[in-house]
Amino acid sequence: GQTPVFPRILGHEAGGIVESVGEGVTELVPGDHVLPVFTGECKECAHCRSEESNLCDLLRINVDRGVMIGDGQSRFTIDGKPIFHFVGTSTFSEYTVIHVGCLAKIDPEAPLDKVCLLSCGISTGLGATLNVAKPKKGMTVAIFGLGAVGLAAMEGARMSGSSRIIGVDLNPAKHAQAKKFGCTDFVNPKDHTKAVQEVIVQM
Repeated sequence: GQTPVFPRILGHEAGGIVESVGEGVTELVPGDHVLPVFTGECKECAHCRSEESNLCDLLRINVDRGVMIGDGQSRFTIDGKPIFHFVGTSTFSEYTVIHVGCLAKIDPEAPLDKVCLLSCGISTGLGATLNVAKPKKGMTVAIFGLGAVGLAAMEGARMSGSSRIIGVDLNPAKHAQAKKFGCTDFVNPKDHTKAVQEVIVQM
C-alpha cells in the first residue's frame, strides 16, 4: 500500500552515535548514543501530551514521506540525484539524518548491537501489551507470532501477571524460546484442522 518513492534507503531499527547536530538542536550533542524511532515525538502536540497516544501530529509514521519535514528535501544523493528517506530513519546505511524528535538518547554503556532491538521490536511488543492491551493479573493472553515483537509482547504479559500465556506460531522451534518469556501453552496452527481461534477457545 505504499506510494512507490524510490530510490530510497530503507531500515528503521538501529543504534548509533550522533556525529553532528543541526541548528537549534539542544537535546543532543555529538558523541551521544541514540536509538532511532520511527514514531517520533515533537513533545508539543495534543498526542505527545496525552498518556493514551504517541501518534505525534508532526512525526507520526508515514511510509510515503521520503524527505525531511523541515524543508521537504532529501539529505541523501548519488551522482547529484536524490535518494529518499524511509519512515524518518533510513537505518540501512553507515550514516543517516534523523529529526531530533525521532531519536532517544541512551546510556553509552549499552551495547549498540543489542539495544538496537529496543528501537522497534522490543518496545513495540512490550508497549502493545503494557500500554494498549493492559491485561490484568490472572488473565489469559494469546500472542500470535513469536518473533521479536511477539516475544516482547509475551514478556509484557508475563510482567502483567497473566496466568496463562498462549503462544501461537507456525514454527515449532519457537516454543522453547517462548518458554523463557512466560509461554505456558504453545499452539501450532498446522497441527489442527480447526481454525486456531477455535482451538484457543477450547483450551
